[in-house]
Amino acid sequence: MKISHVESFLFDPGSTRNLLFLRIETDEGHHGWGEAYVTAEIEKAVDEILRGIAPHLIGRNPFAIRHTGQVLFDDFVIRRSSVGFLSAWSAIEMALWDIVGKAAGQPVYNLLGGPSRERIKVYANGWGDAPGTIDDNIGRAQAVVAKGYRALKFDPLPGPWRTFIHREDEDFAVDYVRRMREALGPAIEIQLDIHRRLSPTHAIRLARRLEAFDVAIFEEPCLADNIELVAQVRRAIDIPVVTGETLYTREDFQRALQAKAADYFNPDICAVGGITGMLDIAVLSQPHAVGIAPHNNNSTLAGLAATVHACAVMPNFVIAECFVNRLDVCEDIALASIRVDEGWIDLPTAPGLGIDIDVARLRARPHRQFPRKGLRHHWQEFPRRGYAIPAVLQGAAQKESEEPQGGQLP
Repeated sequence: MKISHVESFLFDPGSTRNLLFLRIETDEGHHGWGEAYVTAEIEKAVDEILRGIAPHLIGRNPFAIRHTGQVLFDDFVIRRSSVGFLSAWSAIEMALWDIVGKAAGQPVYNLLGGPSRERIKVYANGWGDAPGTIDDNIGRAQAVVAKGYRALKFDPLPGPWRTFIHREDEDFAVDYVRRMREALGPAIEIQLDIHRRLSPTHAIRLARRLEAFDVAIFEEPCLADNIELVAQVRRAIDIPVVTGETLYTREDFQRALQAKAADYFNPDICAVGGITGMLDIAVLSQPHAVGIAPHNNNSTLAGLAATVHACAVMPNFVIAECFVNRLDVCEDIALASIRVDEGWIDLPTAPGLGIDIDVARLRARPHRQFPRKGLRHHWQEFPRRGYAIPAVLQGAAQKESEEPQGGQLP
């Protein structure tokens, strides 16, 4: 069996960014789906990497997954790691596993050593992406809980993202979490995503104030580029610390383990080298008693399915992320999908990843251009919080809002 065709698809799910899918076909009629991690305005760059790699895949054996990945790392990117390349390779890797599973007539987890559990617990994210007040988000969270989810995540801090925050920002976050806990009750797991924005001093002070509200996870308190900053926070607080969504290689996670920076890692299967990359990280982490709580800001099709298969076999799995705001739109383009039922996913029994996508429906929702980011983005939260935007910045933001979208960056 040989790879015969490779095609990528940019897809607009109607949320905060586009998604990037990959379909690989073989000369024996099998096909597999994968997905690359992308962020808004970066998706075209990763797509170009996939297009550059595609000719090197034609004629290769789809079963030679690790070898193909090593050859691409050695010869295509000349042994230079980057999130762009690893995201592209992740899409290829999971599509190859999908093909291998279909050819073998087995779900992928059976080919990885067999399952350690019968179903996967997920927490809800994406439910609070729309603009609104604390009261709005409390209502949205209650609606998620009413669907059966028992764990959810949100960012409690107001914008803009800054390393050093004012006391009123901290007070806002504490009040937000307090009110959310009161509204949801003690049985619901609350996870907080700090998005790498704070210095250790601010992260520690905030976390200590939030400990009273039984917070389950304090995610990405500091920029993980200097992993000692995250370790400093972990040593000082009693809430479990999560890091890893901006770490991509085994070497990155090894450094985090050496620093004792995390209780849990949250690698993203669409950015760390796919299923094998995720399992390598889990194996590295297990002797250190670090759990795996995968990040999954992707679709609820290929990205979520690959996550489910990897989590099925790892002994140190904790909980996985599910962006519930993408469930319906992904179901609209699916021929077969992973089903989320009250915060749990039963292991799929179909061969491969257990998903399939209607190509015509996928093509019907192509790439969408998002508005430019700039001063308007960074300062838009201030009026809601009662701050006055300095006049010079008001003028700059107004000027930007009048400029045509999609032009050259300044």
